[in-house]
This record gives sequence, structure tokens and C-alpha cells, in this order.
Amino acid sequence: MNKRNFLIVAGGFTLFTLLQVGSKHNKIAIKASPDITKLNYDDQYWRNNLSEAEYAILRTGATEPRFSSKFTNFYADGTYSCVACDLELFHSDMKYDSNTGWPSFHDHIHGHLETYTDLKGIWPKTGYRCARCGGHHGHLIMDGPLPTGQRWCNNGQVLTFKPA
Repeated sequence: MNKRNFLIVAGGFTLFTLLQVGSKHNKIAIKASPDITKLNYDDQYWRNNLSEAEYAILRTGATEPRFSSKFTNFYADGTYSCVACDLELFHSDMKYDSNTGWPSFHDHIHGHLETYTDLKGIWPKTGYRCARCGGHHGHLIMDGPLPTGQRWCNNGQVLTFKPA
């Protein structure tokens, strides 16, 4: 095998390996409930109605710094909702300490989130967004506690909390 063929094969194998590593996250397809009415506002509406940090996270997929959210070590009883449209996303009994620096949940309110393939970074990840406004909230990773094995790793700056 000459050098050129070796590099082609090695490059293809590397790409295949990276896609396989990322694929465990991409096999989770969660759809929005058909009962959710989607909001279709333009970019200017979101720029006018969200803070700079909220806009960056919800509309461009940015990530807040670790341990920057007031909800990271917060464990009161209640419900977490999307800051942009007030759709309830998580109940407090779904929250757990993942030791990652972001609020994490082992489950979600079904039909209120939808997943998508996030192609930013080295390999594909499963991102998730609010089913009503389409705002990016975080990533779904399959390293959470039983019984779901899921970690809904959320940006706390785009959540609101309503006590029970």
C-alpha cells in the first residue's frame, strides 16, 4: 500500500470511528407533542425580548460557563420552564447533581422538548430544544442515573422556576 492510499484509508477509518462514537447520542429522536403550538417569531423579536446571554444560548446554541447558573445547586420543589416562552420542561423530582456544573435532569416533561443532531464540535451530539419556541437548551447525554440513563444537561440561564 502506498502512502497516498494509506492516508485515504486512515482518514476514512478515523472519520468512521468519530461518527460511531457520536452516534450513540444521535439514536435518541424525541418529537414535540402535536398539542404544542409553535411560535414563529423572527430574529429581531428574539433580540428585543431576550437578554444577550439568553439570545446566545437559545438562538445560536451557545453554552453558559460551568457553575454560572443559579440552578446548578438548587433543589427546591417546583417546575422549570423555558425563559423565552414559559413552556414547562422539567419537574424538580427529575433534577439530580451530575457534578458537571450545569443543571441536569434524568427525564423531561414528554412532548415539551425535541431533539436534533448538533454538528458543532468534533462529532455529532444530540441537542435539544423547547418544543414551543425552538430555543436550544442543552444536550442529551446517555450517562445519567437509572431508570432512564439520561442526562438532560441544561443551560440554567434559560430556565425559570415556579415553586410547587
